[in-house]
Amino acid sequence: METLEDLLIRRIQQTGPLTLADYMTDCLLHPEHGYYTRRDPFGQQGDFITAPEITQMFGELLGLCLAQAWVDQGAPDRFTLVELGPGRGTLMADVLRATRRVPGFHAAASLRMVEASPTLTALQAKTLAPEEPRPDFTRWTTSLSDLPDAPIFLIANEFFDALPIRQFRREDSGWSETMVGAEQGRLVFGRSIPAPLNALDHRLSDTTPGDIVELRPAATPIAHQIGTHLARHGGAAIVIDYGAARSFGDTFQALRGHAPCHPLEDPGTADLTAHVDFGALAQAAAPARASGLTDQAVLLARLGIGARAHKLSLGLTGEALQSHLAATQRLTRPEEMGTLFKALALFGPQTPAPPGFDDHA
Repeated sequence: METLEDLLIRRIQQTGPLTLADYMTDCLLHPEHGYYTRRDPFGQQGDFITAPEITQMFGELLGLCLAQAWVDQGAPDRFTLVELGPGRGTLMADVLRATRRVPGFHAAASLRMVEASPTLTALQAKTLAPEEPRPDFTRWTTSLSDLPDAPIFLIANEFFDALPIRQFRREDSGWSETMVGAEQGRLVFGRSIPAPLNALDHRLSDTTPGDIVELRPAATPIAHQIGTHLARHGGAAIVIDYGAARSFGDTFQALRGHAPCHPLEDPGTADLTAHVDFGALAQAAAPARASGLTDQAVLLARLGIGARAHKLSLGLTGEALQSHLAATQRLTRPEEMGTLFKALALFGPQTPAPPGFDDHA
């Protein structure tokens, strides 16, 4: 059987080296061999664990954050609840369960799950079924372009990190791009001929030759769609991912079986990601406003994870209690997810930031 590596090598031989963006797209979304299109990568049996799979508190707190933002904006009687890249649907199930008692919230909401993987769509439908407040509450889409003309309250947790990147190294004569080529029947990294690049002119002031910067072209139109919708119709968006206020350095990585592996090894069988440039997201989301960038641990503390963790611990003993404490620590400790993961809120020009976020960048 022909592998994705065979297909990529033949493509390179025919048309030349691939950008990292092209390579990532095929590895993650190829219809037959793509990582996301043919498997469930989440959880203990997958390749990585996201925050919603660690503890219910993550989704509960974010759900109540969005519900309070809805109240703060006058509790509009019609809005769209949106999740980008919903994984197994665990986060949204926790959101719906936590917001069930918020008066009017479910009655006003309709849910859109933005998902490209048929395998994950089926898992999400199964996970959400017990929490859906009414028939036809949830719909699936592959883009944001068909959202109703109504406020949106949106969550994107570990969504942007999986969007394809292009990676550039500054040289004396411009920028050279990281490429994927083929040598002796194997995939290898290479570099393009250095040249000026208008898209990185703004990075000449904070980089020197040898420094690496990553761009995420697919993120720009998505962030702009979100920002434009928020400015026109209201609502709020919460983006949580690992990254920083500005891209710097080589962050391209692969994960298989909860362990790092070489990104060019056995393509299509590992998760490929790179850190998120939150500053670029905020800029692309104009005319919406952006909050200050907040550590995940700080946001969860502001939203009350301490009190929620204590309440859930009551009655727990032994291994169950230890597991609960470990989950809380994993989300909040600096050496785990607490500071590596950042949170950014987007909201309309005339609306306040959601709870837990600074109202200014």
